[in-house]
Amino acid sequence: MPTEIIGIYEKDASSCRQSAYDRDVSDLHAVVIDWGGVLTQPMVKTVRAWIAADQIDWDRYVAVVGPWLAEAYAGDGADGDHAVNPVHALERGECTVADFERMLAGLLVTTNGGPVLAEGLLTRMLSAGVPLPAMYELLRDLRSKGVRTALLSNSWGPTGYPRHDFPELFDAVVISGEVGMRKPEPRIFRHAAALLDLEPEHCVFVDDVEANVKAAVGCGMTGVHHTEPALTQQRLTELFANR
Repeated sequence: MPTEIIGIYEKDASSCRQSAYDRDVSDLHAVVIDWGGVLTQPMVKTVRAWIAADQIDWDRYVAVVGPWLAEAYAGDGADGDHAVNPVHALERGECTVADFERMLAGLLVTTNGGPVLAEGLLTRMLSAGVPLPAMYELLRDLRSKGVRTALLSNSWGPTGYPRHDFPELFDAVVISGEVGMRKPEPRIFRHAAALLDLEPEHCVFVDDVEANVKAAVGCGMTGVHHTEPALTQQRLTELFANR
């Protein structure tokens, strides 16, 4: 879900390039793809829309959430010997949405210094996301050619997904909080591949967080670092040119 990283670090246009983690593999059968920031508008737009609507102080948001997310996507995503990262706990489903909302709201302030409403905070945040028709069409086109598809998303709760769209887009769906795993943990990539009855080596993984792409490549997948729809479409077209 939260990516590059939930709107805190905005990418410069010059960074839109083919990822160093892309690899050509001749025997590819599936695409495993992220949700927020890949099949939707960039997360920075989603988060800024929510921040503006709820009149939250942006600098306080960055100061609170930034360190959580920087740690959340470092290494293999494990907690190690220190305290559990709140993002890890939320994305694995180890804490409730309500508990996370209360904790986060308690650390934020509005632009006039007032309290932030906790109830429904994540629903308001995620509802600001807008799916991209071009990416939907890309998935439909791949499936029409016999390419299997799976969603692999780090979730900040069950809301924010138009699940009624899933049957036409995906053969399998992996939501982190529903399986007790999260990216970039290697086990979640293997789980997604297994749901497609494939080995990771036969899958392409698409994500806008480079740490997740690197982790997927480490599991044997071919990685595509998403920066904009046109480039991802071009890369997937190249990888599945034999279809």
